[in-house]
Amino acid sequence: MLWIMRLSGIFSAAMVIVVLSPSLQSFPPAEAIRSSNLDGYFRLPSQSSTTDKFSFRKSNAFHNAEDCSSSTMGRNGVCDPSLVHVAITLDVEYLRGSIAAVHSILQHSRCPESVFFHFLVSDTDLKTLVRSTFPQLKFKVYYFDPDIVRNLISTSVRQALEQPLNYARNYLADLLEPCVHRVIYLDSDLVVVDDISKLWTTKLGGKTIGAPEYCHANFSKYFTARFWSEKRFSGTFSGRNPCYFNTGVMVIDLAKWRRFGYTKKIERWMDIQKNERIYELGSLPPFLLVFAGHVAPIEHRWNQHGLGGDNVKGSCRDLHPGPVSLLHWSGSGKPWLRIDSKQPCILDSLWAPYDLYAHSM
Repeated sequence: MLWIMRLSGIFSAAMVIVVLSPSLQSFPPAEAIRSSNLDGYFRLPSQSSTTDKFSFRKSNAFHNAEDCSSSTMGRNGVCDPSLVHVAITLDVEYLRGSIAAVHSILQHSRCPESVFFHFLVSDTDLKTLVRSTFPQLKFKVYYFDPDIVRNLISTSVRQALEQPLNYARNYLADLLEPCVHRVIYLDSDLVVVDDISKLWTTKLGGKTIGAPEYCHANFSKYFTARFWSEKRFSGTFSGRNPCYFNTGVMVIDLAKWRRFGYTKKIERWMDIQKNERIYELGSLPPFLLVFAGHVAPIEHRWNQHGLGGDNVKGSCRDLHPGPVSLLHWSGSGKPWLRIDSKQPCILDSLWAPYDLYAHSM
């Protein structure tokens, strides 16, 4: 029986390579923020020894198409309308994953010169490390003060979900310059194996955010019995057809977000949670409460999520059926930890080529 399981695993890995091969072979391998009253969001962090603890190899310079613009930004800088804006957090625990995510985007973008990265940090300045790893990268580092959300965060099923930086995505409209009207938010535990500009140009149809939706999922499990039993809470979904979506991959219309004040609406639900306990997870439920049923659907290929398994040690997952443009190790198992422990899942081999950590050679 064991040999059958092993044979099945090898076959699954082979099929994954076949499915992904068209995408994988497509291409060869912070100043002041806009408002004077944003000091609560942006303060210069103290220096730390983080750059001494991590050593990453320098990435190749990717020039994937002849007709792409120069790697030097014009006079408009971050406000250049031709840029593709991507926001990712840089956290010490997930730094290796963030670097791999950036590497994958550059490798598979038709015009990596047009991608601008907005890095959100909370405990250290990693600008030097990023610059040494990606010398030609367009990016800006934003410090997010943990105190902004510390009193709003409630306990969760996993301590990792309680980290303040997980909530920085709620404040992108405040952190990024007002000239940035749209951004792709990405988690740190994923790799992109397709041209990111395809996701960037997704039509939102008047909605504020776009994301792959999973309407077959049991939506009720994301909230407590108390939530569903009290109309003052559950009534928020009246007239809506709410579906689960993963907040690790979102296209966000920042202009609409600012206009309708969605940050305050999310904070309001977090404040209710502190006293009423209406959900058990971290930053996801407030997004569901505000946006579920009002999300522009994006193809599932852009978030093959759940590859990190669940809270069962050693849990491995397969890909969902269909094409793949983005692999997402959401869940408790991260590929770099499993690879280092010599207990990788089959799909972790698809993350490894983007790992630039010096000790992973």
